[in-house]
Amino acid sequence: MTRPVIPGIHHVTAISGPAQANVDFYTGTLRQRLVKKTVNFDAPDTYHLYYGDDVGTPGTILTFFPFADAAPGRAGPGMASAFAYAVPKGGFQAWTDRLAQNAEDYEGPYERFGQRLITLWDADGAPVELVETDRAGDAPLDGFHSVTLWERDPDPTARLLTEVFGYRAQGQETDRGIERLRLVAPGSERGNIIDVIRTDTPATARPGAGTIHHVALRARSDMEQRDWQELLAAHGHPTTPVIDRQYFNAIYFREPGGVLFEIATDPPGFAVDEPVATLGQALKLPPKYEAMRERITQILPPLKVV
Repeated sequence: MTRPVIPGIHHVTAISGPAQANVDFYTGTLRQRLVKKTVNFDAPDTYHLYYGDDVGTPGTILTFFPFADAAPGRAGPGMASAFAYAVPKGGFQAWTDRLAQNAEDYEGPYERFGQRLITLWDADGAPVELVETDRAGDAPLDGFHSVTLWERDPDPTARLLTEVFGYRAQGQETDRGIERLRLVAPGSERGNIIDVIRTDTPATARPGAGTIHHVALRARSDMEQRDWQELLAAHGHPTTPVIDRQYFNAIYFREPGGVLFEIATDPPGFAVDEPVATLGQALKLPPKYEAMRERITQILPPLKVV
């Protein structure tokens, strides 16, 4: 078997409170496109919202399960604690100016591994990092820059990422009492960075609104995904069977520190059931729920895209 390579992040999935506030922030403040409006495969009375670039490219996709009555969550060890977007070359000042003009709170700028970044917070208080990069681009944001994993013991997680997935350690920093190890996937794909942190601050993770549910890494094909199943099982990390998520196939497992990982395929993509020009406008349902469309649409709140 030819050893597969992880190109980077496919998507990040999080939990939010009311759906409209979530849409307002990610399509308005962050200027992302709502590329898919569908439902939770396991709870069809709840939206599953996907944001990304204009065509829903892997590496740009952030998804949410919005629950109107969700209690606030709290990041802690065993969870992904933050995600960062890449700001194209020359666009960083425009972001800070625009946020200031719109009275949006943010922290920074400050530096991490030689790059400037700011942190702002979405409607549920989840931290959203914007990192200045040297990559050219016309869009306001160029997909993901990185995700941060919070671990009690980073070493087993770092070994999985380097020895199995092929990441390499780029360096380590300590900032405000937080140890941060940077790991980089081969190549220069969007979202090819994973930071692993350890802090002495006492904390207990609590899933809920404003927290990350899981991190999905990319497989370029179904065959590559099957290779990952075999390789992970051989290293003591058995995965779920392949699950059809309509826009990609998925397998799941928990890494040594407890973070839920997914490996998702690039195909078939988000244009499989609607044209690119109208992505995200109509409610799309998994085939098994199509017969329940009338009841589902009566339950789900209407959404207005900024």
